[in-house]
Amino acid sequence: MRYPIFKKSTLTLPAASLIMWAIMACGTSMSAAAAPEMSEDASASGPVKVSVLRYSVPDVALVRQDGRHVSLAAEMNDGRPVVLNFIFTSCGSICPLMSQVFGQFQHKLGAQSAKVHLMSISIDPEADTPAKLREYAHQFGARAGWQHYTGTLQASVEAQRAFDVYRGDKMSHRAVTLMRAAPGQPWVRLDGFVTPTQMMNHYREMLASR
Repeated sequence: MRYPIFKKSTLTLPAASLIMWAIMACGTSMSAAAAPEMSEDASASGPVKVSVLRYSVPDVALVRQDGRHVSLAAEMNDGRPVVLNFIFTSCGSICPLMSQVFGQFQHKLGAQSAKVHLMSISIDPEADTPAKLREYAHQFGARAGWQHYTGTLQASVEAQRAFDVYRGDKMSHRAVTLMRAAPGQPWVRLDGFVTPTQMMNHYREMLASR
């Protein structure tokens, strides 16, 4: 399957297991160690929209989980494929599910994991300090190659707007995953929940379509 730029389609894909959705409904946070693996045979919980788009990466300043001040554009344009999402550490529903998928996706990458840049940007930067992000990353088994970012509220909002995920406040947050094969390439946007295997399939198809 090749991804034509700007062509949008809606696919019905299995998403989280019934256990996951029960956790979501209860608003209970979850770590990779405590949560069950995402079920690849779960009942469909809704369509996932797959779009291929171009975004302009804003040159905003962020703070990485190690406390280093960095440029978003420089972080994204280091030559590695990028897989991106937006989270906040006090989230008890969408974010833990997305972060669990990221952790399992990174595990599936195996020896290639350090060569793929996973990026999670906080949408609650005033509360999410680098220390909180380090703790959050540890909960989901983040390895080298998966980094978390905070910064000013203005910088976070600008990044969210650039990727069309800004919804006014963190409680309106939606599940969105974005992938790009290399600088200058289009982004594959996944609106909705995907399993780690589905995420890996989209990643491989994106690389093959370069």
